[in-house]
Amino acid sequence: MSSLTLPGEDDGLRIPATSMPSTRHKSATSTGTASEQPVTAGRRASLVAAVPCRPGASEQVRAFSEREQPMSPRQITVLGECVADAFAEPAKGASNELALRVLPGGGPANTAVALARLGTPARFLARLSGDVFGRLFRAHLEASGVDLSDAVAAAEPSTLAVAELDAAGQAAFSFHAQNTADWQWTAAELAQVDLSETACLHTGSLALVREPGGAVVEEFLAVAAAAGGATISIDPNVRPLLVRPEVYRARLSRWCALADILRLSEDDLELLLPGTAPEEACDTWHAAGVRLVVITLGAGGALASLDGERLRVPAVTTRVVDTVGAGDSFTAGLLHHLGARGLLGGRLTGLGTDDVAEACRFAARVASLTCSVAGPNPPWHDQLEQLATADHA
Repeated sequence: MSSLTLPGEDDGLRIPATSMPSTRHKSATSTGTASEQPVTAGRRASLVAAVPCRPGASEQVRAFSEREQPMSPRQITVLGECVADAFAEPAKGASNELALRVLPGGGPANTAVALARLGTPARFLARLSGDVFGRLFRAHLEASGVDLSDAVAAAEPSTLAVAELDAAGQAAFSFHAQNTADWQWTAAELAQVDLSETACLHTGSLALVREPGGAVVEEFLAVAAAAGGATISIDPNVRPLLVRPEVYRARLSRWCALADILRLSEDDLELLLPGTAPEEACDTWHAAGVRLVVITLGAGGALASLDGERLRVPAVTTRVVDTVGAGDSFTAGLLHHLGARGLLGGRLTGLGTDDVAEACRFAARVASLTCSVAGPNPPWHDQLEQLATADHA
């Protein structure tokens, strides 16, 4: 695979840095370079405690790999945005210039890539620009095995996030998202999508709240939920510097009425229901209609609630390089595991707490492997097996 398609490689897409008006904020999700401190409440720090790996640490991977017998899982369709994650670095040989190293990202895109690499047939509904970033996205997604047959060739530019890392590895981002391709969905574009072979429709993040496309995406979800053939999964992925939290709050009860699975982080929880305990939040969202709620708690593990029955999953230990894309990988691991066992499709009939616990443990392992490499670079299914084999070599 080319360097364009593998985030974290030494070679990446590099472009000259330009000066543009932007929205800047400090990232609450990056942990930077490898650390022996626990990863705290960052959105992408899903179920990972950042401590050195130790001999035997892949025993849990072995157990999951031996049970992870693919059953020709049905397709999972992901709808959402691609974001070009650009990291500023000094230009070689020029003291007064910067270069941007650009990696393909965006929460829904990361989830689609992780699903495909794990072995689930993954279709991505996206609006892909024809610009240099759009070509990067397309190459990355296709190299990972994602089906782009229903992606829209968009005339608008791609969404760009420029990150400047400080000495501790924390990033200050500048977003360039005004009138970009990801938010311009039309009803006519989504009316062409056939979900008859889809076991699960997953969406969330900015595509659900950025207008004019947000309302169109929500209506598409409503139609899919009413049809009843596909499980509906939502990850709110709150981005307060781009969309005010009150916009998410106003829509969340509607999303819960449509969704079967709600996966979010403790950062999302604090923005959506400030000061609310995770258990109380689960009850609120169950009452609104969602059956399965999973809240990732960083180094604290995860809380899952199925129709009010609670369980907790501990964090996985790993040596963290960064936590970019960890939450998206967790979501993919959860959906992949459920789909591989025939538990997706419809309203989660037959799903039990043991199934949820096993799926969350597998998802935590997938997220931990994502944290062990640079960038949103989720593992392939073979890597889970290789890690287990190497531990016993």
